Amino acid sequence: MNATFLLIGVDLVAAGILSLAIYYQRHRRRDLVVAFLGVNVGVLAVTTVLGSSEVAVGLGLGLFGVLSIIRLRSSEISQREVAYYFAALAIGLVTGLPATDVWIPIGLVALILAVMWAADHPRLLSRSRHQTIHVDRAMPDESELRAEVERRLGATVTSLTVQHLDLVDDTTLVDVRFRSEPPRARSGAVQESRMSGAGR
Repeated sequence: MNATFLLIGVDLVAAGILSLAIYYQRHRRRDLVVAFLGVNVGVLAVTTVLGSSEVAVGLGLGLFGVLSIIRLRSSEISQREVAYYFAALAIGLVTGLPATDVWIPIGLVALILAVMWAADHPRLLSRSRHQTIHVDRAMPDESELRAEVERRLGATVTSLTVQHLDLVDDTTLVDVRFRSEPPRARSGAVQESRMSGAGR
């Protein structure tokens, strides 16, 4: 019983760290903080009851999958938020299921928090960007489109996918992944562009 209360306390602390100290401090979405906390505590409660009733652990894993499907179909969320959502579920599931050694779930919870803190750190891959861009020209040639997007963004395009090419309205909708340039390089490119324009 003491181990159960200990794991419940660990879960509440971990859910608070994940939702408030990591996610909210970086992304400021209150609605998802409520969702993460609610789902975490709900999964913790159900898995604790299932474990104490000696029901097969497979039912707990099935609950994990059912709740995930319901949540992901209810609204559109980014892949980053999907990761936080599954982390909240995993923490509730790990701490709710019975364990012979409490240090194993505690260690797993600490691992989840550490991975989420590091993977979503603002300094990790900070120059990588993703945008959907509507170009006011129909450009079927990918190399020409890449050059045009790089010119307009002032960045290096790492990947692009044409989502819609409208030859009637003369527009192109493109999904772009690019690497932003450092401020110094960007200002230098702007000055060079101005000088070349003045020379003309």
